[in-house]
Amino acid sequence: MASYTAPLRDMRFALFELHESDAIAALPGYEEMTRDLLDPVLDEAAKLCAEVIHPLNRPGDEEGCRFENGVVRTPKGFVEAYRLFRDGGWAGFASKPEWGGMGLPHMVGTLIEEMLCGSNLSFSLYPLLSQGAVNALLAHATDELKQRYVPKLVAGDWAGTMCLTEPHCGTDLGQIRTRATPQDDGSYKITGTKIFITGGEHDLTDNIVHLVLAKLPDAPKGTKGISLFVVPKFLVKDDGTLGARNGVFCGAIEHKMGIRASSTCVLNFDGATGWLVGQPHKGMRAMFTMMNAARLGVAINGIGVSEASYQGAVAYARDRLQGRALSGARQPAKAADPILVHPDIRRMLLTMRATTEGSRALAVWVGRALDLFTHSPDARARQEAEDFVALMTPVVKSLCTDLGSESANIGMQVLGGHGYIRENGMEQYVRDARIAQIYEGTNGVQALDLVGRKLPAHAGRYLRTFFHPVGAYIEAKAEDGELGQFVQPLAKAFVRLQQATGQVARLGLGDPEEAGAAASEYLRLFGLVAIAYLWCRAAEIALRKIAAGEDSDGFYRAKLATARFFMERVLPQTSALYAQVMAGGKTMMEFEDAAF
Repeated sequence: MASYTAPLRDMRFALFELHESDAIAALPGYEEMTRDLLDPVLDEAAKLCAEVIHPLNRPGDEEGCRFENGVVRTPKGFVEAYRLFRDGGWAGFASKPEWGGMGLPHMVGTLIEEMLCGSNLSFSLYPLLSQGAVNALLAHATDELKQRYVPKLVAGDWAGTMCLTEPHCGTDLGQIRTRATPQDDGSYKITGTKIFITGGEHDLTDNIVHLVLAKLPDAPKGTKGISLFVVPKFLVKDDGTLGARNGVFCGAIEHKMGIRASSTCVLNFDGATGWLVGQPHKGMRAMFTMMNAARLGVAINGIGVSEASYQGAVAYARDRLQGRALSGARQPAKAADPILVHPDIRRMLLTMRATTEGSRALAVWVGRALDLFTHSPDARARQEAEDFVALMTPVVKSLCTDLGSESANIGMQVLGGHGYIRENGMEQYVRDARIAQIYEGTNGVQALDLVGRKLPAHAGRYLRTFFHPVGAYIEAKAEDGELGQFVQPLAKAFVRLQQATGQVARLGLGDPEEAGAAASEYLRLFGLVAIAYLWCRAAEIALRKIAAGEDSDGFYRAKLATARFFMERVLPQTSALYAQVMAGGKTMMEFEDAAF
């Protein structure tokens, strides 16, 4: 059976060394967030995930959620595990202390989210959706609505959802039909059906707070006519206690390929009472506060599952005896050598390791920018951080989930036939990871967002937050002795990215379908260059530590070797991606519709 242990050594490297969290601790509001405080927090989170949450992963997948007489029951042990999670204060790890949360920096929260996703992806989705609801309410709701809902959400006593998709529309939300009718008391009656609602109904909390997109009677057509409403499962009395059941009910749960212990619901709103969040017809702006956070969270889904699959594959490769090393028996006293000796097994494991650690570094980098955006006293630093997060959100969502799914498949391949068997736990990672490439905006939509919105925004201002620091680093380090073997491949890939960016921008001005045709390959090219930049910085740290004799456990030697593997065996993908981008879209757009 697969096991999971939080990779704390690498997490601490990303947090304290690569991204220098001490600089974040110097920001107003984060003064107490020193390593002395954060180290035990990470330890406790790792313990909870390994001892309480991960043991429910496989049995939860096998049992799944049950829909009985309009009520959803989570698998055995989930209620008790959630109670421990809530009572430990973990539901509010990313929320501000004034609302009852821990107030941890985003870059730390990124790592805790990864632990939750790696130990049990289904379980992780319940509290993570609640955090998104908190973000949207704090950014856009009235003080009255904040006071009524946010403290309970932060405490984990209540859970949150976001209700966007309807049976006839997903990405094209301008087509939604859910209606909101104004009432004399300032509330609204919400009527319609939403589908694919994660955590829409369950037995973990006393109340569920739905954030629902709907249209007012006078709404303009399209997305400009969408408003956002808060609709609780149970109405809340003025004293904060729960009142009557609201008119929102689960009509069914979806029977899914993966994340089977996460309840994915059809919700029917039958004149349910709701309250407007933000301004009329400005619901998309408010919902994007929640969706952008969710997209970053989904990126971490991919990283967590990738790490778990890597751990399972490594353990199997060490123990499974099969064949002999090509250079001669490594363990002649045994019937065969462990499959870890075989080049192709090592190729697979190192691919998983290099992309997982690189993705982790990338996610923490974006988390660091979020901390600067929310806490820096310098207006320019806040603006640059906001621009960077806007640019990188579609990149990390798409790249980390693609790599996570690929890693899960590789992990199953390492186990061969045993990977295909449910009892060994590896095939579940393949099934669970696959949804992350689809929900919160498919990865193709993320690519369109990157080339269609983020690249041209403010005359390319967003791009400067990435291109300038990477270009400056290459210029400063290209001739830096041993580091050159890492910087030179980065420099070549960076030139390809710059040329591809110019190509996409130029063609997109005349024909948006040309930019769309190149979008997915361009995003992956962008993401791999970003990870290569972080691997260069990681290699620089490793070289310095090794030279100083500070590598007694071999961590930095392994980090250096993994960086070298990424540069030699993963980064060359950028050559093919560049060729695909530059080829243009004629071969796909001129293909006759009738021939499909």
